[in-house]
Amino acid sequence: MLSAQFIRENLDRVKSDIAARGADAPIDAILTLDEQRRTLIGEVEGLRAERNTASKAIGATKDAEERTQRIEAARALGDRLDGLEQQLRETEASLQDALYEVPNILDPTAPHGADESENVVVDTVGVFREFDFEPRPHWEVGEALDGIDFARGVKMSGTRFFVLRGATARLHRALTQWMIDWHVAAGFEEHYLPYMLTEESFLASGHLPKFRENLYQDTEEDYLFIPTAEAPFANLYRDEILDPGVLPLRFVSHTPCFRREKMSAGRETRGLKRVHQFEKVEMFSFCEPEQSGAELDLLVSRARSIPEELGIPYRVLELCSGDLDFKASKGFDIDMWAPGQEEWMEVSSVSNTFDFQARRARVRYRPEAGARPRFPHMLNGSGLAPGRALIAVIENYQQKDGSVAVPDVLQPYMGGITRIEPEASS
Repeated sequence: MLSAQFIRENLDRVKSDIAARGADAPIDAILTLDEQRRTLIGEVEGLRAERNTASKAIGATKDAEERTQRIEAARALGDRLDGLEQQLRETEASLQDALYEVPNILDPTAPHGADESENVVVDTVGVFREFDFEPRPHWEVGEALDGIDFARGVKMSGTRFFVLRGATARLHRALTQWMIDWHVAAGFEEHYLPYMLTEESFLASGHLPKFRENLYQDTEEDYLFIPTAEAPFANLYRDEILDPGVLPLRFVSHTPCFRREKMSAGRETRGLKRVHQFEKVEMFSFCEPEQSGAELDLLVSRARSIPEELGIPYRVLELCSGDLDFKASKGFDIDMWAPGQEEWMEVSSVSNTFDFQARRARVRYRPEAGARPRFPHMLNGSGLAPGRALIAVIENYQQKDGSVAVPDVLQPYMGGITRIEPEASS
């Protein structure tokens, strides 16, 4: 979250960055409310000083009639003060609500562009496999193997739900476990996190108020279901001050994710690509501001190492201003090649939020003992979404006979299965 002071002192930059995103934010209202707040603070402090002086005068007054008059005047002063304090609280609440709607500033190096079509491809790695047959999309391969059952998923839960079974379900689990092990081996600490959070937590992570329509909610208990482990990670140290020397902190977690994404029927909604319930392996870092550029590079390298190890072509894109997440100052996507659909498919998004989330969650750290607390930078990245990776594995490793070869790196997690054949019908 940007502070009112930062907006006031960097007004041109803030307005320019909002325009570069193609976004809207109540900047004029914020400036007005901030001015009102500062005026009210001055008036409240002045009246408090008057009240203290009046109280001392009452104690020093000997004459009964004069004392009564002073008490009445002090009471009137107190009533005025109560009214101003209430007005200040309301103004501060309105200002806070308005500040929640302002997106993060942009990293000066982030490319400007209107939308995803203007993202910048910074690297493409791997060789497209040459098939001696026409590769099919994963939904056709999966259904032919009896490993993906869309009909029963829809029967139970409606559109964009599915069932995995047999070796295909095991392959999904193998991807998940391998990814977790891969990141833990690189020094990321594994976490098990809540899948439901309070509204306060989503405000702190930056998912509210902007993304409310994409969140599922338990209306009776006022819980919201997480769309990513980024949300609980951002709240892990909310309202805490981290000790000197603990940064950087690097975490990883595997969680289900729930999103209400509404899309018109078409190619994007076919198969496993756009669903309401999926799983993701998420990386998250807390670091000192001076180190966040290097930390972003590290998370990107971790994300791109997954398709490298799987032997699947991928590309890295730097996100332009119009495609950056509300919370992100700079970000990259990793796309894997899906030959059955003949398209690049996003499998990871990695972002540096600077101190945007730290300010919202009031997370601070001490650079050294006795030093004034500072806001750390917080970064997040998919490492990866197993469902999207499953799509890429099925489409890249499909065989002419309809089977799917298991990538070498996943075979230790598959109990000796090296090729997925059709399941027995049931």
